[in-house]
Amino acid sequence: MKLLKQILLILLVFSKTGNLLSDNNLFNVNNISIEKKENISNKQLVNQAIKEAFNQFIGRVLMKEDQQKLYNLSFSKINELVKYYNVSKNTDTKIDIVNFNVTFDRGKIHDLFYRTGLLYSDIIDKEFFILPVVLNENEIFIFSNNYFYENWNKSKNKKLIEFILPIENIEIIQKINKSRENLFNLELKNLFEEYPNKNIAFVLIEDNENIIQKIYLKSIIHDKAISKNLTFKKNNLETEILNKKIILEVEDELVNLVKSRNLIDIRTPSFLNVIINLDKIDNLASINKKIKNIDLIENIYVQDFTKNYVKIKIKYLGKLERIVDQLRKVNLKLELIDEEWFIKTF
Repeated sequence: MKLLKQILLILLVFSKTGNLLSDNNLFNVNNISIEKKENISNKQLVNQAIKEAFNQFIGRVLMKEDQQKLYNLSFSKINELVKYYNVSKNTDTKIDIVNFNVTFDRGKIHDLFYRTGLLYSDIIDKEFFILPVVLNENEIFIFSNNYFYENWNKSKNKKLIEFILPIENIEIIQKINKSRENLFNLELKNLFEEYPNKNIAFVLIEDNENIIQKIYLKSIIHDKAISKNLTFKKNNLETEILNKKIILEVEDELVNLVKSRNLIDIRTPSFLNVIINLDKIDNLASINKKIKNIDLIENIYVQDFTKNYVKIKIKYLGKLERIVDQLRKVNLKLELIDEEWFIKTF
């Protein structure tokens, strides 16, 4: 009788494993604000909001070079991708503003990416620590008299990544001055030692009288060192306009690099066999609930069970380290013991 109850419990816990779609923020686009004008019908307003939400969505998840492939998708096709939306009025302004939150259907989005062969990015760690430094002839400007350090986050544009600048401190100044003869040989992890295991970048801006502005990026993104050189034509632009343009384009480049390290290919899912020990009464239900909140996990299949454990097969998208990372965020850990994977709570 006890075994029968256990079997029923396992079947009940995993009864919805055929469709483990978590309501993840990746497929939600919120705060689309549209002005309601007299000559625009409610239907036109909704259509406008859905189109804008879709453009924001593909801008968020696709590489820069792939976004254009979907910008011309017909509205009827876009509308089919919408799972639901909600509407609210903005009463804080004199203008009639309507706010929309749009949620796209993950399964249909996956089908679209599968058919078009597009890889998409699901960025988990949205913090990026960055230090822009200006080199003017033989002078180095780190914190003081550095337009980029003082103005980097003043733009009101919506950002996929939160760029964080280190607080001014003497240690950073000393480390940079010590390497002033070859700034690009700086050891980034040493420069950003207060932010271990984070995405970091050193941005060197050459300020000179040439018609070409040179920017050097040295970064570590998900433990991979990536360096790039960028150039900007000044085109007689005012200094402040040029500097704002540099900030926006450097940010775009860094966001694209982060996306490239988080790409998911719908066409190549992976499978992982894991064991859940039943040493606690609520262990199974608790772990299953947490797993269902991981959007990269598509399905769970029960393979075997005894009174002591349950063996399951997890179908997931992306790299194994991403799953390990997401499990950690919901207080679960993946351990390899005697060539078998176990999921445990912290």
